[in-house]
Amino acid sequence: MQTATLQKATTKGQITLPVNWRRQFGTNQFLVKVLANKLEIFPADIDKISDFVVFDATRDNAGRGIKAKKILKTIKKING
Repeated sequence: MQTATLQKATTKGQITLPVNWRRQFGTNQFLVKVLANKLEIFPADIDKISDFVVFDATRDNAGRGIKAKKILKTIKKING
């Protein structure tokens, strides 16, 4: 089993996790945490993550906020 590999970021800043790693954990969803000077990547079971960030203004909206009405509408849509 391969335990480390050097990954080069694309021009968009993306990296690819090797397919054998994704298959090993049976998921295509991963939680990434920034800790001091490193990144930790964990296989994610979204149903079990309580601190999952759904919206990040910097990441998802070019640093602009979002109106509460839109957040509530999205939450209602998710909850059915």
